[in-house]
Amino acid sequence: MNNAYARIPAPINEPVLSYAPGSAERASLQQFLGCLKSNHLEVPAFIGGKEVYTGNTSDIRPPHETAHKLGVAHQCGAVEISRAIDAAVQARAAWSRMEFTDRAAIFLKAADLLSGKWRNAVNASTMLGQSKNAFQAEIDAACETIDFLRFNVHYAQQIYSDQPYSAPGTWNRLEYRPLEGFVFAVTPFNFTSITANLPTAPALMGNTVVWKPASSSIYSAYYLYKLLEEAGLPPGVINMVPGPGATIGDPVFASPHFAGLHFTGSTGTFQHMWRTIGANISNYYSYPRIVGETGGKDFIVAHASAPADVVGTAIVRGAFEYQGQKCSAVSRVYLPESSWPAIKECMLGQLEELKMGSVEDFGNFINAVIDRKAFHSISSYIDHAKASSSATIIHGGDYSDARGYFIEPTVIVTTDPVYKSMCEEIFGPVVTIFVYKDNEFAETLDLVNTTSPYALTGAIFAQDRTVIAQATHALRDAAGNFYINDKPTGAVVGQQPFGGARASGTNDKAGSPLNLIRWVSARTIKETFSPPTHYSYPFLVPEESPSG
Repeated sequence: MNNAYARIPAPINEPVLSYAPGSAERASLQQFLGCLKSNHLEVPAFIGGKEVYTGNTSDIRPPHETAHKLGVAHQCGAVEISRAIDAAVQARAAWSRMEFTDRAAIFLKAADLLSGKWRNAVNASTMLGQSKNAFQAEIDAACETIDFLRFNVHYAQQIYSDQPYSAPGTWNRLEYRPLEGFVFAVTPFNFTSITANLPTAPALMGNTVVWKPASSSIYSAYYLYKLLEEAGLPPGVINMVPGPGATIGDPVFASPHFAGLHFTGSTGTFQHMWRTIGANISNYYSYPRIVGETGGKDFIVAHASAPADVVGTAIVRGAFEYQGQKCSAVSRVYLPESSWPAIKECMLGQLEELKMGSVEDFGNFINAVIDRKAFHSISSYIDHAKASSSATIIHGGDYSDARGYFIEPTVIVTTDPVYKSMCEEIFGPVVTIFVYKDNEFAETLDLVNTTSPYALTGAIFAQDRTVIAQATHALRDAAGNFYINDKPTGAVVGQQPFGGARASGTNDKAGSPLNLIRWVSARTIKETFSPPTHYSYPFLVPEESPSG
């Protein structure tokens, strides 16, 4: 019997390796990239802890080198989804009864393994499969995944420790049960750490999971599953089922055991899922929890008091790291007329230094966008700007899919504050700038707040504290993650819990207790030590008659 009250190791953010020339980590990662690229990987489904090969496969190719084939992924159909649901339901009893210390140990071990022997595999597979450069892979696939695993264990213990007051003669307790059923985790291509967090966060709280990874990140998803397997995750707790969205989603949402959705992806897909869940609501054993992080139209607003070099650098990094394929990436910028020339010079000077190409060349800042669909969607906005009388491209604008899905970092300047690319989510290396008159700062803040249906991230740049306070208040509903004098990307687990509202999602803040609390169902237990033995209360006793 385990009757120890274990103390979870205090989490700290994983140190980021530099991969500088001559460093051991650079040489090791480059060697691992070569090994992965020379091998052909066959990715199965994982159902009930067993590898399932359906024979219906899709190719895995690097977005920056589409002629090369990394392997194939086996696609699931209705039969496999039914098996995955059954495996999750069957595994729930034993997993939900497992001591928290034992569940926690699995994910803490996974974090340690990823910090060491698994780091190259997860980073290299992210680089090749999702076209991330070494630094972007390191801060995401390695460091943020490790942080999610360690900090979530810490936050889970905080939740379990939160107990009610007990009056004399009683003992009140809260039991944080897993949801009754399974959780459906639908993960995106752009962050390997999100791919890891969406299934593992509910699992840590005692839930079992059916996990659909994005087809364009299945390569790194495979290595994440194998990492969890080595860490001791029991069969059936997380079941990985690659395949088309509707093929997997329809039977999942039809199951009466469906208990929760943990989603990151497009707003349209999330809304479709929500409608489907609503239509099926009478079929479920419980009301499902719905947690989603969707799109963004993230902004930078600069005041005339902001240093030009700081703003210019924030635009370059915030808009073009990982080709703008971050939910938090800057895609609309509002600059004061007086500062625009200096900011423009700084920004364009830095953009001229950026190199674009394969992830295997560590000198490349820009790599490929994720797939053909994204390539055509993003380039259509560039073509629109080229033909528009209210927009001018001042940098980039070229693109080619001859050897990979490459789009130059593109800067559009518009005279129309509600121009197409100022309003619509692009999810690529395109940023649009609107230059406002200095005396119209307050009006510009209102414009920022009302232009987009999203509210994920945003930033204000200013030296004047009064201005900072003014913008912070005016934009309080415009961003779930708000930055002052910093780019609106790069949230760190344990420091900036991440999520937005409006059309950007349910704002349940990944990397915080707010997310984990959604994956439990609390039971209040009251124990009375000396229960009453008769129904009567003192007020029922009649008053004595007055004497003589």
